[in-house]
Amino acid sequence: MKKLSETYKELGIAFSFPIISKDENGNQTYLESSNGDWARWEYDSKGNTTYYENRYGYWYRYEYDSNGNRIYYENCNDYWSRREYDSNGNQTYCENSDGLKSGTPRSAKTCSGKVVKVDGIKYKLKAL
Repeated sequence: MKKLSETYKELGIAFSFPIISKDENGNQTYLESSNGDWARWEYDSKGNTTYYENRYGYWYRYEYDSNGNRIYYENCNDYWSRREYDSNGNQTYCENSDGLKSGTPRSAKTCSGKVVKVDGIKYKLKAL
């Protein structure tokens, strides 16, 4: 990535260090120091960090559910993790690239034993 200071120099824009940029919500999106270090961030509409990278090639990425729970993480070292949460925000499942798995993923759950009502008649569901 091209440093912001290089772009400023090319355009003849005066600047001083540190260079700090923020988005319309006040989230820091870029930081560059006089020694050449830099970092940048991206955020979702709720202000959650979704991406980070720095001059050393380190980066990570997050994804969140509609309640702001972090459901996915990955980084430049090929590590990743995935999580699921119930309606109360409690973690119900987690797995990662190291092979750790805990809880039961939604995909493994069935509706067996649930009762539904259709046209006033109750039916108990059974897994096939």
